[in-house]
Amino acid sequence: MEHLIDNLIDLAFAEDLGEGDHTTLCSIPKSAIGQAKLIIKEAGILAGVEVGVRVFHKLDPQIKINVLIKDGSKVAPGDVVFTVEGKVQSILQAERTVLNIMQRMSGIATTTNKYV
Repeated sequence: MEHLIDNLIDLAFAEDLGEGDHTTLCSIPKSAIGQAKLIIKEAGILAGVEVGVRVFHKLDPQIKINVLIKDGSKVAPGDVVFTVEGKVQSILQAERTVLNIMQRMSGIATTTNKYV
């Protein structure tokens, strides 16, 4: 199963990054270190956290992630799901893929929760 997730991540990187995130690569120094956090915008059921962590680590194994809310949890606007610390280039390059996957998975989980 893990190889299927890795294949999905590789396909997502190919689509989202292509030959690279040129804006990030041109405007952010390689040595820049920063932090980010994923903040919830809408109430629902959270899903895809573990996949999101895997996306970050596949792009850059040195990224540090502190998960604050686990998959399957109810979330509300303003909740912080996780914090990320590492190279800014890596964080920005993984961001779109993480958000796409987690938004899709959380949407499915939230809709399913309404009918179960």
